[in-house]
Amino acid sequence: MARSKTAFVCNDCGSDYAKWQGQCNDCGAWNTLSEVRLGPATAGARSTTTARAGGSRGGYTGTLAEARLLADIDLKDLPRFSSGAEEFDRVLGGGLVPGSTILVGGNPGAGKSTLLLQTMCHLAAGMEALYITGEESLQQVAMRARRLGLATDKLRLMAETNVEAIIAAADKYRPRVLVVDSIQVVHSDDLNSAPGSVSQVRECAAFLTRFAKQTGTVVFLVGHVTKDGSLAGPKVLEHMIDCSILLEGDHDSRFRTLRGQKNRFGAVNELGVFAMTEQGLREVRNPSAIFLDRSSEPASGSAVMVVWEGTRPLLVEIQALVDESALGNPRRVAVGLEQNRLAMLLAVLHRHGGLQVGDQDVFANVVGGVKVLETSADLALLLAIVSSFRDRQLPRDMVIFGEVGLSGEIRPVPSGQERLAEAAKHGFRRAIVPRANAPRGQIKGMQVLAVSRLAEALAAVE
Repeated sequence: MARSKTAFVCNDCGSDYAKWQGQCNDCGAWNTLSEVRLGPATAGARSTTTARAGGSRGGYTGTLAEARLLADIDLKDLPRFSSGAEEFDRVLGGGLVPGSTILVGGNPGAGKSTLLLQTMCHLAAGMEALYITGEESLQQVAMRARRLGLATDKLRLMAETNVEAIIAAADKYRPRVLVVDSIQVVHSDDLNSAPGSVSQVRECAAFLTRFAKQTGTVVFLVGHVTKDGSLAGPKVLEHMIDCSILLEGDHDSRFRTLRGQKNRFGAVNELGVFAMTEQGLREVRNPSAIFLDRSSEPASGSAVMVVWEGTRPLLVEIQALVDESALGNPRRVAVGLEQNRLAMLLAVLHRHGGLQVGDQDVFANVVGGVKVLETSADLALLLAIVSSFRDRQLPRDMVIFGEVGLSGEIRPVPSGQERLAEAAKHGFRRAIVPRANAPRGQIKGMQVLAVSRLAEALAAVE
């Protein structure tokens, strides 16, 4: 009997080693190596079905091809087609690309299966579609579809966890779109490890990705997340797929954000907004309106900023609360922002703004559950902190954006003109922006104050 080959793979970076060791030499992480069974040593041990599934390792799509000159490659646009939801298409870069593999992750209950079931029922009306469920029974999926009021007469549904059987069913029905829910429960008969292990996830994802490239099928893979919010499984999984998107949202909030983390066919960090309703996920065409649903009573510590998400501006309210601390070590809490950046900005505020909050607790929150990843929120955050500390309200028709440097300078941010145009469209009449982002022409109905130092911005709100 052929002896199985084994290797030890780092769960963080995907590097492999011949034997176990405590630390990964490539990324420096400790205790992240796990044993991977590579399958039988002889090629004859592979089943015929596995070979049809793309078991051959020759070439990118399983078949060898001749090298071509770069100038001879056809540069026609990829034949995308719509998923049926504009917000979903936006995150995907303009629609679904044939032959692509898309990994959809998110916390339990975020709505991953709901979103894909709605998409598949819509697509099944005009093309062949196959939904593979590995975690739910066929009756459970049918109950959800009936509750959401979806059209169920065209979509093919199958409960299966064996990757060879999934590929065989896809060969039979030839779907243009295939959903596998989820990759963590799929297994291959050629591997002896349990479903969800590093070796199973890596090999099954490789089979499905190879099948997508060979047949031009769009393959959706549903992925679980760990406790820290990152996608579970080996890091190589995110390298194999073409697009990785994350569905985020708290259980106590009716809104869900779909964020692109990797996309070979479009911009990354693109954001789509959905609302969870009794009829499933409904796209929000104007997300700035829901994130600006402010209280009718004016309050200090509140400011409106314009962040850039992917290819569009988004108006978001940021709140700050500064309160005298009863502890020896005052707290610094940031929700939706990077906590280390909050501490750095407070130091800049003390050094170049003359405001000492070292003995105060500082809490910062981005309203609506949005996670702000860019530095354009620096100036709005500092002015909200100053507003709370002095208990003075900022004008409700004022919008603020700009990056704050360590020497107190206000640095420009990309797409300043588009940010101001979006703010003017929502009725804002005043703006504080970096001097380099001053508009080239007058914006109708808006007074723009361009500043170059933090002290100028603080003087403008006194």
